[in-house]
Amino acid sequence: MPDPTEAFARRGAPFTIDGAGFLTLTQDLRQSVSGSTKTIFAPSFDHALKDPRENDIAIEPTARIIIFEGIYLSLDREPWNRAARLMDELWFVDVEFEVARRRLVPRHVRAGISSDEEEADRRVRENDLINGRDIVEYRIERVDEVVYSREDDRWKPDS
Repeated sequence: MPDPTEAFARRGAPFTIDGAGFLTLTQDLRQSVSGSTKTIFAPSFDHALKDPRENDIAIEPTARIIIFEGIYLSLDREPWNRAARLMDELWFVDVEFEVARRRLVPRHVRAGISSDEEEADRRVRENDLINGRDIVEYRIERVDEVVYSREDDRWKPDS
């Protein structure tokens, strides 16, 4: 990264993620399967380390359905939009920003990203919601399904 301090502060922004590597992975998975096709390895994200783990997920040649989960899959910017065009279906989870903020603050504290809720709230407002607005404002037109994620007290665990 040209500016490691900025990259750390903006962790999770598109420029901090290996989009070119994701495009290559998507292209590799679109290749025809034959008797000589080898296992393809994909990265994962280790929340305890707060970093990706390269080649952590084995995708066997016998796999017929691959589901990607990620915040930039529908971003209409290179290379994300090129990867999106390779997918058979593209779903988008729509969540209100205030709901996302309420969910992210305790998650950042639990994951050790922030030491307390005040710090976590600042990080969410100064980074995560900026990333979210970018995704919403620059979402590709071709989204096959939009899933609306809303708060519903019927799904809350019993205390």
